[in-house]
Amino acid sequence: MAAGALGEERPTLFLRKATGLVRGWSVRDSMIYATLSTNVVTLGMVEWAYQGYFPRGQLLTSIVITGVWVSFLVIAYAGLVVTIPRAGGDYVWQSRILGSGIGFVLAATGWWFILWLWAPIYGAVLSEEFFQPIFATLGHPSQAAWFASHNGTFVVTLITIALAGILVSVGMAGYAKVQKWCFLGGLLGAAIIVILLLVSSKNSFITSFDAATHRIWGMNGAYAATSTDVAKTYTAPSLGFGPLGPTMLLVPMMLFYLLWPNWGTTLYGEIRGASDFKRVTGGMMAGLWTTVLLSVVFLLLFAKTFGWAFYQNVNADWAVAFGKNALPIFPYPVLMASWLIHNTAIQVIILLLMSLWFFGWVGTLFLSSTRVIFAAAFDRVLPDAAAQVSEKRRVPFYSLILMLLPAVGLGALYAYNSTFHSYTLDATLVIAVTYLGSAIAVVLLPLRKPDLWAASPASKIKLLGVPVVPAAGVVTIALLVYSLIEWLSNDSYFVNSHDSLYYMGGMYVLAIVLYVVARVVRNRQGIDLSLINKEIPVE
Repeated sequence: MAAGALGEERPTLFLRKATGLVRGWSVRDSMIYATLSTNVVTLGMVEWAYQGYFPRGQLLTSIVITGVWVSFLVIAYAGLVVTIPRAGGDYVWQSRILGSGIGFVLAATGWWFILWLWAPIYGAVLSEEFFQPIFATLGHPSQAAWFASHNGTFVVTLITIALAGILVSVGMAGYAKVQKWCFLGGLLGAAIIVILLLVSSKNSFITSFDAATHRIWGMNGAYAATSTDVAKTYTAPSLGFGPLGPTMLLVPMMLFYLLWPNWGTTLYGEIRGASDFKRVTGGMMAGLWTTVLLSVVFLLLFAKTFGWAFYQNVNADWAVAFGKNALPIFPYPVLMASWLIHNTAIQVIILLLMSLWFFGWVGTLFLSSTRVIFAAAFDRVLPDAAAQVSEKRRVPFYSLILMLLPAVGLGALYAYNSTFHSYTLDATLVIAVTYLGSAIAVVLLPLRKPDLWAASPASKIKLLGVPVVPAAGVVTIALLVYSLIEWLSNDSYFVNSHDSLYYMGGMYVLAIVLYVVARVVRNRQGIDLSLINKEIPVE
């Protein structure tokens, strides 16, 4: 029965008898990938800077609530992984459970087209947490500012795209080594920051902050001036646990960095132990809760050494109030902490160590997406070339090209066209819609595919007689629907721009057109795509 549920091999349906991919990762590799995907440094510290748009919410509480809620998404996705452990993730599951067309449209938009727009977002992080702070530290504020210019933005985006492409092209084994050493180096940097903040007093930070901002930008009394800047428009919340209502409004914002522990689920056709529910769940949970724990530790230490009101104020001054005493560059907490050591060389070393959080993360821009494109091509929805893999490293290079080239073009538009810049505002929303499709799929799985569900290890996981995985899917649906409603109805999230929504709608239209064309072309070739999507892909 299990063999039947996993699909008898039908070589006439799929592109070939085997995918050509190999299981080169361990669950530990996937755990590191999950931790870097929910990146506390590259995504978390950036997102915290925008809390000023919800001034009554409690940041710490919202992070813990979001972590708990996203844990149900992890359980739901783990159930899908062990049921159909194949490369392609959301595309494979949705096309088999919800239908061929739905699966392709949701996966193509959420994993392919939208990731083109994430290239300049990743690039902005590289600019704000690497180039700008390093040049500022070295005493070159004008060069630091250049990286935020039109030309600087495009150059950094190109660097980001090149780095991501190189990391994906070295293959899964090579990628695992790079991310492992970046992760370990990043943890070393984090440990140094933690110790530095623990042993330093608030008074020493004030002195160091004022001295550094005067040396670099000629600012005087910047610590006190920051609070003066925002006093008329913003009141920093105290550090606590309530009120709950305003804090819940921060949950959709925290999803910008905590929604991604499942980012590696498109890769499970290349991960050993993919049929073990506990190991798959444990890997993603470890990634998510490592990030939550680091978030709590960092924020508590910022409160102790920076001062909680000041940390909120310096962010609000930069992101909300735009006051005359706002820092000219992103108030990167690592940069501010490094100023506690009055030695430029050591400050640069700290910044370089913490930049490993970016360099270990940058490959996530394209790696997961290439497997979705590959899976659609293996199903014959996309051209056959996209499913070809290299002989040595087993890399789907044509799938990678389909990520790289459009990202360059859209990166140029992002850098030089302010209108297009606004089109990226729904970058998280579109992926959340794709996740919603998989959450619905896992709830419907026992009904739509009873034999497949019965053969799955996930069906054995029950609590008080209730199957845990579909129940987790229901909770995940609640999280995503709540967030989508808030994003679309509340201007403070800056994701309900009409231009952005129109652009995203255009991407769904493009996906539908591609699928219709594929159905017509394959029908003329005597290939029925609907039959292919009734079968589980071969390995």
